[in-house]
This record gives sequence, structure tokens and C-alpha cells, in this order.
Amino acid sequence: MPETIAAMIAAMAQAARRAAAEIARADAATKARALERLADALLQRKPQIQAENEKDLAAARAAGLAPSLIDRLALSDAVFASMARGLREVARWPDPVGRLGPETLRPNGLRVRRMRIPLGVIGIIYESRPNVTVDAAGLCLKAGNAVILRGGSEALNSNRALAAVIAEALAASGLPPEAVQVVPTRERAAVLALLKQEGAIDLIIPRGGEELIRFVVEHARIPILKHDRGVCHVYVDEGADLAQAEAICFNAKVQRPGVCNAMETLLVHRAEAPRFLPRMAQRFAAAHVELRGCPETLRWVPGAVPATERDWGAEYLDLVLAVKVVADLEAAMAHIAAYGSHHTEAIVTRDPGRAQRFLREVDASVVLVNASTRFNDGGELGLGAEIGISTSKLHAYGPMGVEELTTSKFVVFGEGQVRS
Repeated sequence: MPETIAAMIAAMAQAARRAAAEIARADAATKARALERLADALLQRKPQIQAENEKDLAAARAAGLAPSLIDRLALSDAVFASMARGLREVARWPDPVGRLGPETLRPNGLRVRRMRIPLGVIGIIYESRPNVTVDAAGLCLKAGNAVILRGGSEALNSNRALAAVIAEALAASGLPPEAVQVVPTRERAAVLALLKQEGAIDLIIPRGGEELIRFVVEHARIPILKHDRGVCHVYVDEGADLAQAEAICFNAKVQRPGVCNAMETLLVHRAEAPRFLPRMAQRFAAAHVELRGCPETLRWVPGAVPATERDWGAEYLDLVLAVKVVADLEAAMAHIAAYGSHHTEAIVTRDPGRAQRFLREVDASVVLVNASTRFNDGGELGLGAEIGISTSKLHAYGPMGVEELTTSKFVVFGEGQVRS
């Protein structure tokens, strides 16, 4: 590892540790003002930021990146509006820091409670999607944390521009700019250096593909909260409302195929396959979705590509969909258990009993009945902006908002008690 990169990351981590102490003490009003100021600044500086984003987009097109990945990289007017709206929403939320939980009275008179506190310094490693830079900054600030952000190399110009605006908004609000830092290099050595900052960084959150997650797990000396790939399924049950199923499946795959909560495998009950699959395939074909099907799927959709074993565990992030006909609910849940990634799973059914079984027995961070997988999102589930979707069960599972970026400590009130 180049010494200059290691020294730079170490200095950033120490600065973040100092900033974390200040942010943890900041009151709710100061943090809210900083978030509102940042929302205003993003909209005011949009032309300059989009000019830097266009450099990244041009390089991505020249490199032949898939259209779905370029879509994730783009900072459109709609994305700016969404970032600003998310920051303002987070600013209005109750501040979790310092909040006390219920009191327990011990036999010796001690009064015991739990207090929400920041995690400290968080390192986030992610790919594409420069809007994550703003979402993460806002949530970490609200929760009283400092954060070091290492975005994908393809978004470096965009992230540098966003980092400059964030730093100005923090400084103008009387908060340390070092509370939000972006690693300013494409060198992968910077990621390795970040993973070795034990004592300065409290938690690493990797968001990305299998290769990134594996690299972080192998090299980190810091606790990790994984935001892994999304191999998401929709199961169309026997007796389902097929018009409803068609709308849900189309939305789950086509609305934004390059995101982690898009459907990657469609499971259809054998009794519904003859009626459902031909009409669903026709609608997918109009949207240029390539279908890769099991032998029984090919019976009803002759134009589908024969699926291989690799397709069942694939996260395509593109207009490609694996399709399998299953015997029943048990077979659908067994397939999900074998190939799912604990991200998002959905059932379309009219049967309350089978819906409850699916909810209880399917292991995923979000499980839905009669709704698109695209709703596994912090904003859609009432959290506002999100750090990401945790596929780990410790210390959070599912979309991570402000509450999930804090922990708790015990606080004990006594009147002179001593232990015998």
C-alpha cells in the first residue's frame, strides 16, 4: 500500500474521530439547520455538480457500462429534488440521540434505563449512485455520527463536488466539516487502508456487488454491517389475482431494473402458469425484458432462453429475468431459501393462510404480500433517506435510517446504593 495513501486515510480517520465528538454533542436544532442548509445548497449548486457528474457519465459511456449502471450514476433533476426532499424530511424527524427508554426499578431502588447514543465514526464503501453520498451524510449527521465515504471510482468527480457542498454547509452551521469526508482517490489501496482503521472507525458498511463484499469481509479489522446483493423473488400463488400479479411483477422488474430491490426471479404456481405466463411474457417482451426459463416455463413461453443453474442465484441489475414454475408454496419457499440473498421477497395471493406462512417462514429483510419488491426502501417504508438495506441481522436488518445508526447504553440512577 502506498505510504501516502495510508497516511491520508489515517489522517482522515483521526479527523473524523475528533469531529464525531463534536457532532455527538450538537443539539437537534443545530443539526436540523445544517440539513436544511445542505438541501438549499444542493439545489443552488446543481449546475456545477451536474457538470462534474457529466464527466463521470461520459467516462462511463466510453467504457461501455450497461445502461442500468449509467442510470444509477446519473444525478438528474429528479434525483436532486429527491436528495433535497430527503434531507428536509430527516431534518424534521425527532432527534434520537439522548432519548431515554422505559425505566426499570430494581429491588434495591436503582432506576435503570437505556439512552440512544451515536455509533461514532462510520465508514461506507459503495458503488455508483452518488446520491448515496448525500443520503449517508444527512442520516449520519442526524444520528450524531461522523462518516467517511468511499464511493465508486466511476463517480469520483460527482462525489468530490457533493463533498465540497456538504463541507460548506456544515461549516456555515458551526459544525466540523470533517464530520463528512469523501475519499478523494480512485486507488483501491484507499479501501484497504480504510478497513484497517480500528480504533478510529467504529463500523464499516459495504454496499455493492459480491466482489466488494468479499474483499471487505476478508480484510476488515472493524465490525461490518453488510448491504449485500439483492436476489429478489416474486411468487404468484395458486388463485392469485392475475391482473394484480401482472402489475406487481412488471413494476418489480421494469420500473428500475438496476437497483437492489428489483425482482430477479419470478416464481409461478403450476396451476396458474398456463394463464399467467403467456400474457406476462407478452408484456415483458414489449419492455425488452429477456426471460430465462425452466423447462416448464419454456412450454408456455417458447421464446424464452433456457435457464441454467447460474440464473437462479443471479443479480442481473438489468432487463433480464429468471422464471420458474413451482409445484406449490412449499416449493417456492424452498427455492427462495436456496437462492435468495435475504433482501426482499414477495407473494401475490388471495389466501390469508398462505400469506401468513410466507411472512413467517421466508427469511428476508423485507417480506411483502401483494406489493412490489420496489417498496423495500427507506423512504417508502417511512424512514426518509436510508444508508442502505442491511442483509445482516446484527445490528440491523432491512432499510437503515436514523434509528439504526444509533445504539444504546444503560444509564442508572441511584441514591447511594453500594453492592454487597
